[in-house]
Amino acid sequence: MSAAHHRRRRLAVTLLTVAVIAAASLLAAGSGPTPLSVQATVTGTAAGAPLPAGFLGFSLEYSAIHAYLGRSPRALNPVFLTLIRQLNPGQAPILRIGGDSTDHTWWPLPGLVEPAGVSYTLTPDWLATVHAAAARLGARLILGVNLAADNPQVAAAEARALVSGVGGQYVAALEIGNEPDVYTRFAWYRTRAGQVGFARGRGWNEEAFSAEFDRWAAALPAVPLAGPADAYATWMANLGRFLATAPRLGIVTFHRYPLRGCGAEATGPLAPTITHLLDRASSRGLAASVAPFAQVAHADGRPLRVDELNSASCGGRAGVSDTFASALWVLDTLFAMARAGVDGVNLHTLPGAAYAPFRFSDRHGHWSGTVSPLYYGMLMFSRAFPPGARLLAAHASRSALRIWATRGAHGTVRTVLINDSATTPLRVRLALPAPTHASLTLETLTAPGLTARAGVRLGGRTFALHTPTGRLASPVLTGLRLRHGLVSLTVPPASAALLTG
Repeated sequence: MSAAHHRRRRLAVTLLTVAVIAAASLLAAGSGPTPLSVQATVTGTAAGAPLPAGFLGFSLEYSAIHAYLGRSPRALNPVFLTLIRQLNPGQAPILRIGGDSTDHTWWPLPGLVEPAGVSYTLTPDWLATVHAAAARLGARLILGVNLAADNPQVAAAEARALVSGVGGQYVAALEIGNEPDVYTRFAWYRTRAGQVGFARGRGWNEEAFSAEFDRWAAALPAVPLAGPADAYATWMANLGRFLATAPRLGIVTFHRYPLRGCGAEATGPLAPTITHLLDRASSRGLAASVAPFAQVAHADGRPLRVDELNSASCGGRAGVSDTFASALWVLDTLFAMARAGVDGVNLHTLPGAAYAPFRFSDRHGHWSGTVSPLYYGMLMFSRAFPPGARLLAAHASRSALRIWATRGAHGTVRTVLINDSATTPLRVRLALPAPTHASLTLETLTAPGLTARAGVRLGGRTFALHTPTGRLASPVLTGLRLRHGLVSLTVPPASAALLTG
């Protein structure tokens, strides 16, 4: 058999293979779900105030600092620093250090026995590490101060150490206590014999907290304060009365989790499942619960920050909080919080938590990070809603599509379309306001499915399994044409799209 005949045979086989693959692709496309048609409109009507700089941040436990930053102020984890900067380009990020560890941390005082509920001790090395990170990032910090120990002297010593060690220029506020409204509900400590101790006993209520807040305020250094850092809306219902007794309060803080990861509430409608997480009650409903308190705070001339937020309490739930569903949830929730008048949000994290947006490893000074789906959703929000931009009114003809839009300082309109269906694509016909540019760019947020923990791509780019830099490459953008103010596109299942023009 001649060489020419061999070449012709190989070519025929190749063409046949291509034809089979093409036919299979067409068959798959034809047998897939029929797209649901949606009409969507973005108007030129602004809805809300300009987004403040530093809106998007993280909340870290005291005990997480060395795991995230390392133990040497001169060799900070560069991956962590880059991930923070990437969410806050050209801004001073606002980071909170607190959470449960707020009321389990102290600065040791000579001659004073460590309080029963304390399990973490601040050190000069800890302070130096946080100072170095704040300086590198140009960050502003909300720092929790122990209230549960019921000792203003302990709180004052801790606060003085924090302000002097971290640097007053980096302290946005000292947050007095963590979720004081649950002090009588959850144990503050347990003895080896199994005895349970609570931070406060009978008679602990809003009035008692307000009185103690005032005592602590008088003992702390002269920097702004934050609070009440409540977990539930019950005490927040009397926020106006609390503000009247707290003149030094600089930032109103509130904590929100749509689902419960532990205790009796981890069943029923608050159970941490993907279905519950993607229910609008877990994003838009959650934000709506904060809106009245934002109004009260603003009427009194103070900002409100949800400085502890994530998908489910108690560290989240594996198989839910660490999946692509969390990326779509956080994207919708952040927009909803901005619409509700919230001035900033901090996503809570600690090593080992199911909802952690990242984790790190350090091998002989060489850091690498693993980025979870949640971070991708945060990054798309950051790109879609830069500081100074304002929300625009947007509407979709079907609830299957979640739509948000912003207009930037230079007139750029950015529209986010979210399809949280596991199976149904959406065929969207979108009307945009004048003078939107005729040429648009499309950036997508995708994954193999809602339950995926890997394979997430933003703008076609991924951090892969490990990232040695924390930097996501520039997105691959698709060009679209706006004709007569309209553009049509398909948003696949389990995905989001960002149109810019």
